[in-house]
Amino acid sequence: MYNTLRTFLLSNARCWDADSQRSYQDLFERLDTNKDGKVDVAELRAGLKAMGIFRQGAAQKIVSSGDQNKDGCLDFNEFSKYLKEHEKKLRLTFKSLDRNNDGRIDASEIQQSLAELGIDISKENAQKILQSMDIDGTMMVDWNEWREHFLFHPAHNLEEIIRYWKHSTVLDIGDSLAIPDEFTEEEKSTGGWWKQLVAGAVAGAVSRTGTAPLDRMKVFMQVHSSKTNRISLIGGFKQMIVEGGLTSLWRGNGINVLKIAPETAIKFMAYEQYKKLLTAEGKKIETHKRFMAGSLAGATAQTAIYPMEVLKTRLTLRKTGQYSGMFDCAKKVLRKEGVKAFYKGYVPNLVGIIPYAGIDLAVYESLKNAWLSYHTTDSANPGVLVLVGCGTISSTCGQLASYPLALVRTRMQAQASLNSSNQPSMSSLMRNIVAKDGFFGLYRGILPNFMKVIPAVSISYVVYEYMKTGLGISK
Repeated sequence: MYNTLRTFLLSNARCWDADSQRSYQDLFERLDTNKDGKVDVAELRAGLKAMGIFRQGAAQKIVSSGDQNKDGCLDFNEFSKYLKEHEKKLRLTFKSLDRNNDGRIDASEIQQSLAELGIDISKENAQKILQSMDIDGTMMVDWNEWREHFLFHPAHNLEEIIRYWKHSTVLDIGDSLAIPDEFTEEEKSTGGWWKQLVAGAVAGAVSRTGTAPLDRMKVFMQVHSSKTNRISLIGGFKQMIVEGGLTSLWRGNGINVLKIAPETAIKFMAYEQYKKLLTAEGKKIETHKRFMAGSLAGATAQTAIYPMEVLKTRLTLRKTGQYSGMFDCAKKVLRKEGVKAFYKGYVPNLVGIIPYAGIDLAVYESLKNAWLSYHTTDSANPGVLVLVGCGTISSTCGQLASYPLALVRTRMQAQASLNSSNQPSMSSLMRNIVAKDGFFGLYRGILPNFMKVIPAVSISYVVYEYMKTGLGISK
């Protein structure tokens, strides 16, 4: 149904001939429902809805892009100028996709272009994407079909159109072991990459602060809870508040937020270097090499900031008056235990990167391909809920797989605060936990960890969107 409406509205709007001004005029008059000589956001939104374009913010972005006199709407000159410029960009994108220059795009060309952007999909899924643009049922998309599909879509190049399916770093659930995002050449040259990293870092800081009490409870249960010393969620919070007051629930949050910036920067720079080492010049990186580069980048970043991880655990578990702050904690640890104390638990932390990053990537790719298989009849855009849902599920699965190693790491980091002279290795500590508490002893603290996922994801996504607007990053 929407294809019929869309074709009706756009049938006279093709502007590659001498009659372009007239055809734009016809389209403008149809969108200008109140006949005031201007198209505002509400009128454009209604017109887009009639064409089956439901992308959130599309009407606002089109009006903002074309509105030269900043009156909040488009007159005919602004409207036609926006469409002409937009169409030129769409034509360039179409030509870049049309590898054999036959004037049509087929499934193999879509598959190849996606692969070059780091997204590997099957031929069947490429055909599904093609179907969302194919009006005449030929399983090929010509210029007219391409143009009609994207004319009122704010995205104008292939990277923007495909960017829906980038595995977003927006979703901060407290662990930074996922493989970094890919940035396009355009983003790198215009500086868009650092704005996205800044937006993600701020979103992560707000998210971690909002869920800090649950994170402290997780660490508290990982270290102190056992079969003989069961700690419930409510009992644990009561114990913390009685010992140090309400603000004690945020112990360790300061350094947890501080380490976001260096970790993000190191991981990004290391990822770019590892990609160059693993890929021949001029070629796009393959999925398995992207996984290797991402894992190595994660290991590099973790190695560099690991002392901050140890301090975070010590500060999280500290008693009232034990340390006056981060630097006091660092001095006391160095004086009493030496430099090597700052790398306790380093091995299980490093080993945990592989199952976390691998399962996170595999689950995300599976969910993405499942969505593309069944839901691309009308649009290749999955929408916010699907993207956030896929990212949340994949990150949670990654956490679940690496959680025993995270627990062992935390126990090793906290050994001195437990007044223990015995310093067991990773394997012996794991055996001791299983012997005393059974297999599920390796999952102590998993409840508050899972409880913080949804609020953490929600907070980080909302803050990220606000930060993107503030920094002028286009959607």
